This record gives sequence, structure tokens and C-alpha cells, in this order.
Amino acid sequence: MPDAITVRVQTDSDSFQEVVVKIERTTYNKPFLGGFRSMLTGAEFHNAGSQTKPKKRPPKGIQLFCKQTQTVLEKNKLQQTRNTTSTQMTKIGLYVSNMTDKLISPGKYLTAEEYHKRRLEAVIVLQKYFRRWHAIHLVQNLMEQKRLRLIQEAQEELREKKEKEEKLRKEYERKLNPKTKEDFELLYHDLELWMQEETERINRTLTGAERKAALCALLEEETRLIACIGMHKLNANKENQQKAILYLLDKCAQPRRWKAYDGKITEMDTKDTLRGKELLEIYRSISTKDIPKDERTDVLLTLRCTVKEHECKLTQEIVALIDREVDLMSRDVKECNLEGLRKRICTLFLQYIKIPTFNPGVAGLLKVPQDPLKLYKNVYLCHSCENYLPSTEFPMPANSCTIGRCRRCYQLENEARQREAYFKYRLILENLRKSEAAYQDDAKIVFLVQLPDLQYMIENIWNCQSALSACSDLHELVMVRWDKHYEWSPWNTILLNKEEADAHLKLCNLQKAYEAPFIYRIKQKHIRAKNYFAQIPAMSSFLHRSNNQAIANSYK
Repeated sequence: MPDAITVRVQTDSDSFQEVVVKIERTTYNKPFLGGFRSMLTGAEFHNAGSQTKPKKRPPKGIQLFCKQTQTVLEKNKLQQTRNTTSTQMTKIGLYVSNMTDKLISPGKYLTAEEYHKRRLEAVIVLQKYFRRWHAIHLVQNLMEQKRLRLIQEAQEELREKKEKEEKLRKEYERKLNPKTKEDFELLYHDLELWMQEETERINRTLTGAERKAALCALLEEETRLIACIGMHKLNANKENQQKAILYLLDKCAQPRRWKAYDGKITEMDTKDTLRGKELLEIYRSISTKDIPKDERTDVLLTLRCTVKEHECKLTQEIVALIDREVDLMSRDVKECNLEGLRKRICTLFLQYIKIPTFNPGVAGLLKVPQDPLKLYKNVYLCHSCENYLPSTEFPMPANSCTIGRCRRCYQLENEARQREAYFKYRLILENLRKSEAAYQDDAKIVFLVQLPDLQYMIENIWNCQSALSACSDLHELVMVRWDKHYEWSPWNTILLNKEEADAHLKLCNLQKAYEAPFIYRIKQKHIRAKNYFAQIPAMSSFLHRSNNQAIANSYK
């Protein structure tokens, strides 16, 4: 049968319409519901119900069961016992065999008291064996815990030893090859300690002319060491300057990044970043030393094509220098005689890169704004070096009311006179700010406290030692909250080593964990810190709020 048939249907007395009827193929065997057979043709005709799909009953939402699972099948069956239960006895005219009979005699009578006593004795025996097993098991567990604890302590001790050795090695390496400001601070600090020791030894052992001669020799040795440190500083400044230039150019060449809703990082190169990459590659090529002449010539020609895109006095000078170097290389001039010329080319090309007109990506990275009007904002005069500098170049202690000297002048004074090393205090302050930021409770006071304030607290209030173990190694000391439920402040802090700080932050009740005399000493240090920071206007509101909290806690 075809998939579709055309049926002609009469719609009116004299009009007909053809209708297309689609035939649906059955996917199941139709049940026979009755019908009839034509006596004339012999054709079978079925009832209409077998030619249409059966109508599905809508579910009632109730689980139904058939009759067989709702009824119990019962069955009656007769049984016959194997042995009769008669009590037939021997009598006249009847013999019953007694071959299988047994003689039963009564045993000892067991009273209830004796029965419970025997059960109690059995229970005691079981308890003895169980307690013995439990004691052995407990002792084995304790021995295993002791073994693991000893192993852990040995590993921890070995780790601390390695950390100290690594710290000493890094500190020695930093003093041997200083590169940063902190490294030179350590050098000057060690020089000052050595000078004090030698001066004390000379004053203690020598007198008169010998003492003066020894002090003069010591002064000459100090001068020589200062000159040596100065040479190291010049070399470090050259290296750091080159690294800063490459870092600036690399920042210009970095693609734009942003985080999508699914957490993935998307990067996109723009016209400015592609320009930055091109200039970075050219600068690295012209800064590379000891390359063949052919490659150097290709690099110079590429640089010439790049700078000739913009006509100005700077690009004309760069092109002239490039032509001069190409001409000198064609005459086989020695490499050592070309170093000055190549440095001039690198310097002028760096100036070319720092101009936003030629490199748009550098506009947001320059310290000096291109707009001269912006120079008048947040610029102050240093009364020591008499230079006008931005506000970021002036250290501002929390109790300062005026602009003083710049950072460079403070550094020069420290190198010439005090020679103190602030690296350890700076490290404590950075760790404190990181830990407070991890609380995510909108801490503010810790970011108002500056390095001189923290140094005053550690040296004058906490005496540069842990409040618990009196550890005086500043590398191991950290500042944490005294009460972890409140924001850190100079009157809610304690100086401990790292292990003690971790244990302190796990405490829930300080009154139960520490003795009253220790808590009293800590409170006295907090009062001294309040008296020091009460002179600062920015701290007055925080002091007032902490006093209100203390009053509320006392009422509770």
C-alpha cells in the first residue's frame, strides 16, 4: 500500500474535492475484534477498532496491582506423623520390649544464686582478656604515635636547619653580589657593626699614639670599603637600569587580558601591543653584542626603515648614526671602537620608543606625564636636595604633619650616619598586611601604619623579641592580632615567632589560655602603643571606636 492516497470527497451537490490521506504504518500486531466475510466475494471486513491505534488511558497517579498479587493462595493438606504417640505399657497378654529404654537419674540441683555466680565469673574472665587486649592495643598505638611524632619533629628540625642554612646562604650571596637597595642596606649595616667592634677593641686595648694610629688605619679601611661598595652600586645600577628598560618594553608588548565568566583568561593583541612587540624585538637585536656583521647590518636596516616612518629631528639623528655605523663597519673598524656609537643608537632609539606618538602603548607607563599641567599636582619640594618630586617619593610617617625629606635623602643619611637595615622591619610589615588582607574584613589601620611606626613599636614597645619565648631573630618574628575577632591595630597586636603565632590564632579564649600576669603585661604594651598613636589625627577615630568596644566588653 502506498504512503499516501488521494480521496475524492463530495463537498456539495455538484462539487468534489480531492484530499491527500497519509497512511500510517502500524508497528504492532492488531488484535482481531470481530468482523464479517462477504458471501459474494469472500473478502474479510474487520471492525473499525482494529484499524486505529488503541487509546491510551491517562495515568491516575496510583500504583495498581493485578488480582493475583492482592490475594493469597490457600491450600489444605493432611499430614500423618511418623511415630505413634501412644503410651502403651506391659500388661497381661501384651509384651512391650524395653531394649531401647534409657535410665535417667537426676543430677545436682543448680540454684539461681549459683547460676548467676557462674555467669559472673565467666564475664570477669572475658573482661580480663578484653582489657589485656585493649591495653596492648592502646600501648601499641601510643608507641606508634610517639614514633611518628619523633619522625615529624626530626623532619621539622631538619627543615628548620635547612631553611636557616638557605637563609644564611642567600644573605651571604646578597652581600657578595648586591643588586637591590636592601642588599646595600645590609652591607652598610654590617660595615657599621664591624666599625663599632673594631673601635671598641682599639679603645679597650690601645692608648696614646698607638690608639690614634689604629683609628686612622681603621678610617682608611672604612673609606676603602665604602668605595668598594660604591663600585658595586654603580654596576648594580647599570644592570637594574637595563632590566627596567626591558621590563617597560615587555609591558608595552603584553596583550590585553581579562577573565571571562567561566574563569578562563582571554588574551587579545591590539595594534598598540603589536607595535610594542616590534619595537621590543628591534631593541633586543641592536642591544645584542658579538653578532656577525651581516646580521648587524640587517638589524640596522630594519631599524632605519622603522624610524623613517616618522620624520623629526630625533629620527633624522638616528638615521645619520645608522649610516655612520654601516660605513665604519664596511671599512673594517674594530668592534671596541664602535661601542660608543652603538650606545648612542640604543639611547636615541629608547627615547624614540618612549614617545607615545611613535609607541602608543607606552603612554600609560611613563612616570612623567605628557601633559605639563599634570606636573603641578601632587608635587612637593624636598628641603634637603631642593628638588621638586611627586608625593610618592616622600615617606610619610603616621604622626607626620608636614612634608619632609625625600626617600633618596633619607637613604643617603642612613648610609652616611646610622647605617640601619630596615629590610627585616619591611618584611614584617608586608607579612602583616598580607595576613590582614586575607581576613577580608575591611581592615584599614594596618595600611595607615608606616615603616618608622612599626620600627618604633618593635624596638621600643616589644623590645625586638617574642612576647612568649623572647626570640630576638627578626626573620622569625611576625605580628598578629591579639584578639582575632577584632581588626588589627597597635593596641590589638602581639609579637611572636611563626609557630607561636599559628598556635595563638587557634585559641578561642585568651583568658583561659594565658595567665593573668602575662595578659597584664600585654595590656600595658597596648596602652603604650595607644599613647604613641594618640598624637596622630588619623588614628583618633579608631582609638575612640576601640575604647567604646572595650567599655561594651567590660559591661558584658
